Amino acid sequence: MTQISVRVEDDVKKKAEEACSEIGLSLSAAINVYLIKLGREKRIPFEVSVDPFYSDENMNRLRQAIADVAAGRSTLKEHELIEE
Repeated sequence: MTQISVRVEDDVKKKAEEACSEIGLSLSAAINVYLIKLGREKRIPFEVSVDPFYSDENMNRLRQAIADVAAGRSTLKEHELIEE
C-alpha cells in the first residue's frame, strides 16, 4: 500500500465525504474505486467538460456587453439572483 496526499478545498472535501457517506463509502474507498477504474479503463470514468459560461459564444456576448456599456449604448441593470 502507498499513501497519496492531495490538497482540496475544505468545502469540496466536506461535500464529497457527505456524498460518500450517503452511498455507504468512505472518501478513501471512493478514491480507490476511481483510481482502479482509471487504471483499468485508461480513461476518466465520468464526463469532464468545460463550464459553458466560458464558451466562445458567451465570452463574445460578454465582451460586446462591456463595450456597449463603455460606449454609452447600454447601462448596467440590477436584478435578483435565482437560487437553484
